Amino acid sequence: FNFRATKDMGKMLGGEEEKDPDAQKKEEERQEALRQQEEERKAKYAKMEAERENIRQGIRDKYGIKKKEEKEAEAAAAMEQASEGSLTRPKKAVPTGCGDEEEEESIVDTVMKFIPAPLMDMFNKK
Repeated sequence: FNFRATKDMGKMLGGEEEKDPDAQKKEEERQEALRQQEEERKAKYAKMEAERENIRQGIRDKYGIKKKEEKEAEAAAAMEQASEGSLTRPKKAVPTGCGDEEEEESIVDTVMKFIPAPLMDMFNKK
């Protein structure tokens, strides 16, 4: 008669599981191993990213390309410099078509120049 088989049968039937005295220690070791693996993985990817960044910087230097952060910083500095003496935020440019009434009339006149004469007569009769 196999004693181990009866213990396993007892577990299957819903009996008490055997308590492992080193279970807590083993779980802590397993968690520590997982943390260590995660740190090694992060270090590996950080190293790979640093190498890629060196290659990218070499390409940027070769072709005179600026990094996105540098472009954004320069744009922000230009905006600050432009509005340095002003107490209000900088005005935004008005897009075409949203301007004065005079501008809209000139657009209508421009369109009217390209309309054929018979159609032009129809517009003038109104």
